[in-house]
Amino acid sequence: MKILIADDDSMQRELLAGFLRKRGHAVFEAADGTQALTVFAREPIQLALLDHRMPGLTGDEVLARLQAINPLVRAILITAYGAVETAVRVMKLGADDFLEKPVDLSQLIDKIERLEQELAIAEDVVEVTETLTETSWPIAIIGSSPAMRETLSMARRLADSPWSVLIQGETGTGKELFARLIHQLSPRSESPFVALNCAAIPDTLFESELFGHEKGAFTGADRAHRGCFERANGGTLFLDEVGELSPPLQSKLLRALQEKRINRVGSERDISVDTRVLAATNRDLRTLSAGGEFREDLYFRLKVLDIKLPPLRQRREDIPALIEHFVARDAPRAIQLAPETLDVLMRYDYPGNVRELEHIIQRSLTLARGSVLRPRDLPEEVMRNQGADAGQLRERLDAMERALLVEALEHSDWVQTQAAERLGISERVLRYKMGKYDIRRAWN
Repeated sequence: MKILIADDDSMQRELLAGFLRKRGHAVFEAADGTQALTVFAREPIQLALLDHRMPGLTGDEVLARLQAINPLVRAILITAYGAVETAVRVMKLGADDFLEKPVDLSQLIDKIERLEQELAIAEDVVEVTETLTETSWPIAIIGSSPAMRETLSMARRLADSPWSVLIQGETGTGKELFARLIHQLSPRSESPFVALNCAAIPDTLFESELFGHEKGAFTGADRAHRGCFERANGGTLFLDEVGELSPPLQSKLLRALQEKRINRVGSERDISVDTRVLAATNRDLRTLSAGGEFREDLYFRLKVLDIKLPPLRQRREDIPALIEHFVARDAPRAIQLAPETLDVLMRYDYPGNVRELEHIIQRSLTLARGSVLRPRDLPEEVMRNQGADAGQLRERLDAMERALLVEALEHSDWVQTQAAERLGISERVLRYKMGKYDIRRAWN
């Protein structure tokens, strides 16, 4: 990581620089704010350690100028002991964290490692977003929650590899969407992407669909047929619901993966294929293999790399944005959501995940009589858990949530950006919750 240390205290600066260089970081030093800006203009700095009080430009002034040049730069403010209130005020300008003098080196390393991880994820997400913007991508990927950002980052890192990937997740989490994303981000993006649902094709036809067949191979085979492996040659083959394959088909798939060669049904001639396989399942293949239902060697061959998609209940922060997307796309006329409707939808657990939310919105929009979508327009299963017992529990949970929101806002001096980061939610969700609980700053 490229780190800039700006501090007029030469001993402090040299101590930090030597410590960080021993840990493999590229460190640049500046004795004041002007030197810091000079270094920053010359080097691709990723993290700035800024002393708050320096001659000439102060730490907060330097930070503002650095962020104007590169909004992605991360910063840790170094303050004198007991100047925490000052640090919090300056953090409103965009500092990620602060440390008090004398600097605790173990704390510094912990903070740098956290920022390195966040920076890597942010860079991956930017690259994913730019790739989707530059291509004619048919499906929108919506979500800015920490769970979704980490998943997008993982997809980006998996994309460059030639190895098989096992995509795991509950029904409706978007496994095929992420398979297409990995393909689109990969060096194979200009080659075919072929998807095959292993549960939708009878065993008698599956081998032909996967490997192809020759003319006359069986009754009705009046012409030669290229299977999915051949059609995806040079590109990506996505095998959905791979846990549903029968044992004989598992053996044939394993051979194709191991040897990178296939045989069409009715042919003795091997065909070489360069096909990357992405497989998906909502079942636990490890458990299935332990019980003898799924070949263990095939499991490990498919799971060279893996990615687990979070269920919607673990990224509730994305629900408002998803609803907004579905309403904008599917509403037959201008329709708004009543605040209490959004409240109900935020509470629901979505066993069918994003797909279920999409269907709920589509159904509700179709049946709504007015221009405002109200709780009575939602399906019965969504409303079922809104009774008295749930209401009492909800009251207690709401009180706890409200207290956490107020605490985060007060700690951040009511700067919503900082409070949202502290809570691990988006500003959109924070604003929604502030309105829901009627949270306002009390001015003296």
